[in-house]
Amino acid sequence: MYVVALTGGIATGKSTVSNYLLKQGIPVIDTDLLSRKVVEPGEMGLKQVTQAFGPAILTLEGQLNRSKLGEIIFNNEEAKKQLNGILHPLIYDEVSRMLDQYRQAGQTLVFVDVPLLFEVNRDRYYDESWLVYLNADRQLERLMLRNNFSVEEAKARINSQLPIDEKVILADIVINNSGTREETYQQIDEQLRRIQGKI
Repeated sequence: MYVVALTGGIATGKSTVSNYLLKQGIPVIDTDLLSRKVVEPGEMGLKQVTQAFGPAILTLEGQLNRSKLGEIIFNNEEAKKQLNGILHPLIYDEVSRMLDQYRQAGQTLVFVDVPLLFEVNRDRYYDESWLVYLNADRQLERLMLRNNFSVEEAKARINSQLPIDEKVILADIVINNSGTREETYQQIDEQLRRIQGKI
């Protein structure tokens, strides 16, 4: 089974690519969704995060208060590392379990959506990596529109990730999402044909 890591910067259009792959019948494992799953009430992740950061990060109903946790880790590199140290092993255990299921089902190609692929050095675990690219100005513009952020808020979010141009150097394949949606789809189709030729 051939496993491709799909990544990008914030607001570069990764979900456009994911959704297109899903429409082609290709499974996409979303690590963002898994990161929510491992901190649901009753899950080990929530217990460990609460032990690390205290009960103030819980809502009255006992669920994770994401904005509270976000405030703690956003400008605190140590806290962010501590959180990642708790969540990443749990998330990647889930990824491994799902990949095993797809392998047993005879699936030949699976994508894993990993937003911080290069930041956490996970690229070596995959057969190849795809980066969804958008130039920095368009990325800033899209993020401000999408999340209703000020310039400062949007720049802070973008700057918390590895610069998109550095990711271009690290990625095996770059899907340039700066043009029309059809142009993005054409690039995906071309890469899928290349992969089908080798698996």
